[in-house]
Amino acid sequence: MHTFAYARVSTAAQTTENQIKEIEDRGYSPDTIYQDVISGKVPTAKRPEFSKLLDTVQRMKGEKRLIVSKLDRLGRDAADILQTVRGLEQLGCRVLVLQLGELDLTSSAGKLVLSTLSAVAEMERDILIERTQAGLSRARSQGKTLGRPSVTDNETRQNIRQLLSDGKSVSAIARKHGISRQTIMRIRDAL
Repeated sequence: MHTFAYARVSTAAQTTENQIKEIEDRGYSPDTIYQDVISGKVPTAKRPEFSKLLDTVQRMKGEKRLIVSKLDRLGRDAADILQTVRGLEQLGCRVLVLQLGELDLTSSAGKLVLSTLSAVAEMERDILIERTQAGLSRARSQGKTLGRPSVTDNETRQNIRQLLSDGKSVSAIARKHGISRQTIMRIRDAL
């Protein structure tokens, strides 16, 4: 049986080493390892290395299995995870998730657990979004300014407008105030 391993991290500052080590520590020796450095928000099918994995699984004959350390490596939400597992199953590839006690997600029991866990994960994500939105609303109602702090104050913006009306170049004004040309243009265009 050909064994694939897939690992994913969100940023280049992170490493997939722990995920691969966990797979090997459980006694699996992957024949092929695919690793993506990409946000979990990107659908699985659009991840470069996972796409290569799918191409290889599709071309390969015989028994195949994919091992991942955690369920969230397989997709961004419940629908994506379900679609990914179904696609792999149609290609004749079993899917094992170590986090779930090495449960084969392509088995009947695995499908039940997957559906339940995916629904719970999606609900948790929705709750997190609701909490975030409520927090932002509360902050706005309290008069807090959200977003990136302004690099200019009213006096500086007034000075920039005056320099612009005097015919000074955007670049010269940006250098004088130590801010970007884009900031100067935003102030100019707000007139």
